[in-house]
Amino acid sequence: MMKSADLAFLTVGQNELQAMAYTDPLTGLGNRNRMRDKVLQISSERASDPAPFTIGIANLDSFKPINDLFGSAAGDEILCQVAHRLRACIPDGALVTRHDGDEFAFVLPLIFERASAEKFGQMIREVLSAPYDLGDRNVRLSASLGFAIYPFAGEDCEELLKSAETALYRSKRRGRGQVTVYSREIAQEMKRATQLEQALRNAIISDAIDVHFQPIVSLSNNQVVGFEALARWNDPDLGFVSPGVFVPLAEERGFIDALSEALLRKAAEAALSWPRELFLSFNLSSAQLMDPGTSGSILSILGRVGFDPHRLELEITETAVMSSADTAHRIIADLRAAGVRISLDDFGTGQSSLGRLRDFIFDKIKIDRAFVSRINSDRASEHIIKAILTMCDGLELEVVAEGIEDYAEAVKLRTLGCGMGQGYHFGRPADGIATLRFLHENYYDPATVERVSARA
Repeated sequence: MMKSADLAFLTVGQNELQAMAYTDPLTGLGNRNRMRDKVLQISSERASDPAPFTIGIANLDSFKPINDLFGSAAGDEILCQVAHRLRACIPDGALVTRHDGDEFAFVLPLIFERASAEKFGQMIREVLSAPYDLGDRNVRLSASLGFAIYPFAGEDCEELLKSAETALYRSKRRGRGQVTVYSREIAQEMKRATQLEQALRNAIISDAIDVHFQPIVSLSNNQVVGFEALARWNDPDLGFVSPGVFVPLAEERGFIDALSEALLRKAAEAALSWPRELFLSFNLSSAQLMDPGTSGSILSILGRVGFDPHRLELEITETAVMSSADTAHRIIADLRAAGVRISLDDFGTGQSSLGRLRDFIFDKIKIDRAFVSRINSDRASEHIIKAILTMCDGLELEVVAEGIEDYAEAVKLRTLGCGMGQGYHFGRPADGIATLRFLHENYYDPATVERVSARA
């Protein structure tokens, strides 16, 4: 017969095992098992009168780069600080749990409708946006949140979780720090997004994404000096899909590298047919500037194609640079050492632009079309462009004005001393064959003209 002491020991052991099965070992919060039990308990209590309740999911934005940059120990410390904040701010009777990685979940028995869920989400977003203390440094993160309300978004835990994840997915697609509450309309929107994602994956595999080229000209003589490569996708079923839709989707879903590498290869192969003095301008995404392998990948593609790195200009945005400054700095340094030129795109629309010019080495600045389009109608825009041109002259940076739509804008920019321009006034994006035809009809070699003029 088992002694009472043995029974007590066995009971304690079973309790410990049960606690472990319901607890996240890192943060001490409950886990998915705890959440399922809580949802089952509430739904059972309200079976006769199914009053609503809410579950939510919070996901830390860009946690992986922070974890990679500072190490897993720092990442664990951030997660523990997140857990402490969440535990301190959830209402009585509610539950907060940690799921895998950087994802946390809530069960909120007293949140019955959309407005309250959104208000709670905004509060959590603010709580998680405060700096995290890592001893010798502070880091900031944002969080995206998705919510689902019982029974409208599901009648059991799995359905509710799936609906909350759909809402979270939409928040992520809208940008960092967003809050979304599930609805049927959102479910349909996300279904279309999933279909679009699958079609895009297939298009990349089948090499069906095309490259078009828009001329960049010298404003002093309207002569072409290079082309910017732009992605174009015309799907047999979906029709024309804007790059403003499919490029961010590729970034978000983690296959921007495959898309960008295919486009760079196509663009470089097409540019081999151009006069050698013309450059190729190509856009890098923020995700690529967080990947230490980017510079090696780009140079490898150029080597296989046989394209001179000195003819390549890579356009990056300030937002992309800020996402992972140290890694971006190394990538830019490696590429410039190989002869690739770096252009800062959309200048004037980001944050701390002057600081970026001080911290990074660029060869060229592209003035955003938001200023160019109002240069003849808005005095402030004209003065901003003048200031940019004066600054770039002092820093010995070349300048391209984007989005030039008409003759008057081109004349004004030339008068102000802007060196290069790009926009529909000079040419719309065109495929490789049309670009060669454009060059045949419009391009002349300035060096040849100068030699002819000297003989005359």
